[in-house]
Amino acid sequence: MKEFSKTYYMAAGECNPEGEMPLALLVGRVIDVATLHANSWGVGYARLIHDNQAWVLSRVTVEMSRYPRVDENYTFTTWIEDYNRHFSQRNMRIDGADGEVLGYVRTIWMVIDLATRAGMDISRLSYISDNVSGTPCPIAPQGRLRPIDTDGATEHVFGYADCDFNRHVNTLRYIELFMNQFDLSHHDNFMVQRMELAFLKETRYGEQVRVCRREEAPGDWHMTVTTPDGDHVRGRLLFKPRVHG
Repeated sequence: MKEFSKTYYMAAGECNPEGEMPLALLVGRVIDVATLHANSWGVGYARLIHDNQAWVLSRVTVEMSRYPRVDENYTFTTWIEDYNRHFSQRNMRIDGADGEVLGYVRTIWMVIDLATRAGMDISRLSYISDNVSGTPCPIAPQGRLRPIDTDGATEHVFGYADCDFNRHVNTLRYIELFMNQFDLSHHDNFMVQRMELAFLKETRYGEQVRVCRREEAPGDWHMTVTTPDGDHVRGRLLFKPRVHG
């Protein structure tokens, strides 16, 4: 069980306007597969919640050559590469139905106490040391994401449907918010080749945030979700031109 795989079907109702898997859904699958793998060891949500604890995603980096398309089967395979007292480094590979490697994902997870919101020492979870794969991930680790200027920011207020069972804004909502900063024509002509996200602070229901973006190089957009008390999320979207026809 050092590796765990799950196969899905790309239904038309789940696709984006380009007929492929949305980036937010891809990250949703990452969270699902990570949870299923942890559950298979008996250390998923169902176990940790008895101690008022939960796994939370700290960083995610996605790099794709292409996304699963409508009416296509695809498979996520996950493994743990390494860990320390504070973080577990979990990787994933996404394959098409014919075995074509579509992309990879690097994630960093931590366990928090739901009452104090403080991180817990995960070195005591013996299942991690017993099941570390050590298999490296071929995509580059996430770079350091820095604050950016707030000129030209858009305002957004998070509502009820943006929040999850932890009662903070769902990871997928941040991704959708970033993707919505670009119009349909942009997405028709460019795809996200690489995404990096770093979560710094929880955002709650009703909070008003500023969504900032800056193009550091052609197609390389750095983004933040920020409030007067600082950045809550920092991200990077690296676009590449789509090949039409």
